[in-house]
Amino acid sequence: MTAAVFFGCTFIAFGPAVSLFLFTIAREPLRVIFLIAGAFFWLVSLLLASLVWFISIQISNKESASQQKGLLIFGVVLSVLLQETFRFAYYKLLKKANEGLLALSQEETMPISIRQLAYVSGLGFGFMSGAFSVVNILADSVGPGTIGIHGDSQHYFLSSAFMTMAIILLHMFWGVVFFDGCEKQRWLAVAAVVISHLVVSCLTFQNPQYISSLVPTYIIMFTMGIWAFYTAGGSLRNLKLCLTCKDKDFLLANHRPR
Repeated sequence: MTAAVFFGCTFIAFGPAVSLFLFTIAREPLRVIFLIAGAFFWLVSLLLASLVWFISIQISNKESASQQKGLLIFGVVLSVLLQETFRFAYYKLLKKANEGLLALSQEETMPISIRQLAYVSGLGFGFMSGAFSVVNILADSVGPGTIGIHGDSQHYFLSSAFMTMAIILLHMFWGVVFFDGCEKQRWLAVAAVVISHLVVSCLTFQNPQYISSLVPTYIIMFTMGIWAFYTAGGSLRNLKLCLTCKDKDFLLANHRPR
């Protein structure tokens, strides 16, 4: 493998997310802080899931293949449930923080809206999730070694990069739908986020049959993206204005909190 594979996979995995960060978050210090805090919450959820899984592995029968496979499935499900639990905890914390900022602010409106918080925190979750998903794979891509030398798929790194990109964007969409569901007490929307997260995570068990995991994941990603778009107040009209650069609130630059 060459450096071209490393940089190509990095660009695919993180390109869209980094672009969103640069255009919509980087110039706003408050959004940067909330994004980093979201990444930290995801990291704590992973730490707890890893701790429970490690203890389970130690007390299990390591010679039993079926038991080890069951523990792997258990670890994935536990990790997803903990991530969504910490997403809910972060929502509660942000609500309190926003109320505090409103009390300190001289303005009548909140300095950052719940919709913006949902987007920023979701991207923070996604960045950290993507980093842990692909960092070891990218490190291996520079060699030594050759993928597929024993008849395995030649598309391992490319498939991993596209899966990471989907996961990052999904976390952003999940954040928007999840926060809106909590805000309006639409618990079916919250349940849909948790279930779709479980489905996407379990689809990775289809690897190395990458088509079987990537295609359903991208279908779910586009579905959640459309849902998040309309949840955030989007419409075909303002999408057209955005694409033609006629929207003054393009990419949240001048978006007023609601």
